[in-house]
Amino acid sequence: MSVALLVLPDFLLIALGWLLRHKLGFTREFFAGTERMVYFVLFPAMLFQAILRTPISAGAALTLLQATSLVLGAGIALTWLGGRALRAQPLALASAAQCGFRFNTYIGLALAASLGGAQGQTTMALIVGFAVPIANIAAVYGLARHGGNGVLRELLRNPLLMATVLGLAGNLAGLQLPGPVDTVLARLGAASLALGILCVGASLFWQGGQGQGRLIAWVLTVKLVLLPLAALGAARFCGLPPGEARMLLLFAALPTASAAYVLAMRMGGDGRMVSVLISLGTLLSVVTVPVWMAVGGEGGVEVGS
Repeated sequence: MSVALLVLPDFLLIALGWLLRHKLGFTREFFAGTERMVYFVLFPAMLFQAILRTPISAGAALTLLQATSLVLGAGIALTWLGGRALRAQPLALASAAQCGFRFNTYIGLALAASLGGAQGQTTMALIVGFAVPIANIAAVYGLARHGGNGVLRELLRNPLLMATVLGLAGNLAGLQLPGPVDTVLARLGAASLALGILCVGASLFWQGGQGQGRLIAWVLTVKLVLLPLAALGAARFCGLPPGEARMLLLFAALPTASAAYVLAMRMGGDGRMVSVLISLGTLLSVVTVPVWMAVGGEGGVEVGS
């Protein structure tokens, strides 16, 4: 089956989420409550179980952490250096820069399951867990001059980070869950993907960013073109196996998450421009993600069920 057909269902769910929110009368409050449930309950359950179930060696996890850090470092550097070369306004650059390296976890884990099966989803869960603190620190630091504080507190309260740390610790310690608990987590995780992606579609917004066309174009170029190229280089440099290399490429090609908008608004940034970046990036990724996955599959990586 072609990569485009494998990823199509998840992008159709994004379109359905947009229709539900903007055409069929489902309110913003409805989706806000749904996203809180996904973020604080359903997704952490899936991350924890996925990481706990799959055998992971400390050495392999360290290599994956190194590759993930290289990709994020490239995104952070390219976005900020390009923005300064364009002489973007400081507030606009601080708001937009995070969209060059932050990622949509919902889409990533759903596509990882389609493209790499259970093993691919576990690899993506690890990448996400490693990336969450790095991306959050970089995003908060960039906006710090405009307000906000307590970076460490935010990280410690991040449910995705906590689920990853606990899952990795339990995996390395050989922890096995009782059958009923494992079943409950599996059912929570199964509910998380579709609901999370519907919330992505509901959050799309097209108004804002006037006068920031060059900055928006640069950030989108970094996120959807240059970052996947960096992932290809990082995977080769770190010697990742083909399956992990493909998941790293998928991670790098993901559009930005709506959390970037929340952070910009909370810390006094330009939230409307960030919303446009998220929406355009999600729309364009309908084309760019299948292209990058086709490139990643040329090395003989087998598409999972």
